[in-house]
Amino acid sequence: MFLDLTHDYYNLEPEFRAQRLPVHLKSSGTEYTGVKYLYTIPGMASSYLDLPGHIEETDDGKRGDNIPADAFYQMATKVLRLNRQSGGGAVTADDLRTAANGDFHAPCIIVNALSDLNPRDIEERSVYLTFDALEFLAEHGCRLLVSDIFESQRLDGVFLWLFQHGISTVCEPVNLGRLPLDRPVRLSAIFPPLPGTQLPCRVFAEF
Repeated sequence: MFLDLTHDYYNLEPEFRAQRLPVHLKSSGTEYTGVKYLYTIPGMASSYLDLPGHIEETDDGKRGDNIPADAFYQMATKVLRLNRQSGGGAVTADDLRTAANGDFHAPCIIVNALSDLNPRDIEERSVYLTFDALEFLAEHGCRLLVSDIFESQRLDGVFLWLFQHGISTVCEPVNLGRLPLDRPVRLSAIFPPLPGTQLPCRVFAEF
């Protein structure tokens, strides 16, 4: 089965624009109106991939145009599910350990802390990861963290820690609560070859 985890563009980032530009084409044999588009796409539009270079101090030189197109394709994935509500506070290593229900090693880890909720359904940053939770993820092989929670309202430095440890992230995913826990999951994050470190991407899971 296939599950799209990508947030739509229009409701997330107000700077996003898709300008429709009709172009009249005519020749001796035909006549019609082609349509082309002019896009304005902020790096944080839709669901987006953050590479370590998103923070200057952790920039490792990797960009959307110099990493392989399949860098995050069909990654073996572990889904960790909690059921936190808005204002639910810290998610610790013990919380993730309980959700894991056994030992594992996975290059992609999904933290679905909000169950059927999406990140924009709660008070911003009112549920967040602690540093011991980040250490737990790194110890279990995480290279790509896809999560509906990250930083706290205090700005503790969650992204700084992740990028210092070579862990990229996918922010603003949706539908994580629909992923199965009882069968193998593979996740893909497909990104355009743009010369940046914060890239809107299409995110999907296969199981």
